[in-house]
Formats: sequence, structure tokens, C-alpha cells
Amino acid sequence: MSDGAEMTTEEYPEIDGRGFRNVLGQFCTGITIITTFDEVEGVKTPIGFACQSFAALSLEPPLVLFCPTKGSRSWAAIERNGRFSVSILAEDQQEVCARFGSREPDKFAGTLWHTSDLDLPVLDGALATIQCTVADVRDGGDHFIVIGRVLALSEATASGRPLLFYRGQYTAIEPEKTKPAPWRADLEHFLTTTTLDTWL
Repeated sequence: MSDGAEMTTEEYPEIDGRGFRNVLGQFCTGITIITTFDEVEGVKTPIGFACQSFAALSLEPPLVLFCPTKGSRSWAAIERNGRFSVSILAEDQQEVCARFGSREPDKFAGTLWHTSDLDLPVLDGALATIQCTVADVRDGGDHFIVIGRVLALSEATASGRPLLFYRGQYTAIEPEKTKPAPWRADLEHFLTTTTLDTWL
């Protein structure tokens, strides 16, 4: 619209759902497990789900975000608790991902995990763990956009490759260490920049 007027809902083109999924499937993502404790009548139960829609948001203050569906029972538990943990999965954790992406009533059964110092369930074997408090929640269509303020961070002591999802399949990749990436000034503000010659 040339006059800059805002489009109404009726004026937006209809987008085919399958086509939308196929196109977004070209965007390779990492996989995380979002967890918390749900407490009912003094009994704490670990709750969690597999999540691709996780991202870094801000360095100052340290913020991350994830996007659960509005009907998610795991999100309802996180909302009640007010805190959550993010486990970034390693390549060898495909079975963990499949379990937490299923409708299994006890997703933690057979899964190695422990309770953190911040009283959150944390998965063993993950590449990294981020523990957060819920800072804000925004509407995101059929999802919520949950912003978390980071409280604690930890990385795996052993190096590993990340579990990735691409075109509906698991994959993994490791950066080529023998050829440093060219550094440019416009990369200065990448949240995941690590050194002058590498970024995640």
C-alpha cells in the first residue's frame, strides 16, 4: 500500500499452512528442552517439552525467549512456577528430543536429569543450560512469546555437536576450525558472537 496505511486482517493474503511450514523448514534450528517443576498440594512434578522456537534476545539485560503454543500444558506449569530451565541438546540426544516432543505423560521417565541449585529440573548431557525467570509474556498468534531473564548459565565440560532440525529431519554440524570466519564490523552486535573470528 503506497500511502503507508496499515493493512486490515481482511487485506492480508491467505498463506497455505503446509507451504508455510515447508518454507520455514529451510531455516535450520537448534533444539532445546524447556523444563520446570509443577507443584500441586506440595508435590513437585518435573514438566517439560521440546522447543525449536528459542532465541537469544538481549545482552544487557540478559534475556532469552521461547514460544509455546497457547494450549501447552507445559507452558501453563511454567507460568504458575514463574521460572524455567533451557537445555540445549547435543547430537546424541535425539531420543530425549523425541520423548519430550511426544505426548508421553511422564517425559522424564528414563531420562537423566537433576535438580539445580535454583530448584529447577535440568537435563544431563546437554551442551548448555540456561535458567531463567519469566520476565514478560506477549501475544504471538497461536503461540505466546515468553521472555526470560537469565539467572544462571552453564556449559558442558566436554565438547560436543549440537542437535539440529532441518527440513523435518535431525542433523548436526560442527564449525570448520581450520578456516576462521571473516570478521566484519556489522557482526559486532550479534548476540552469540564469541571471539573475533567465530560466532555461533
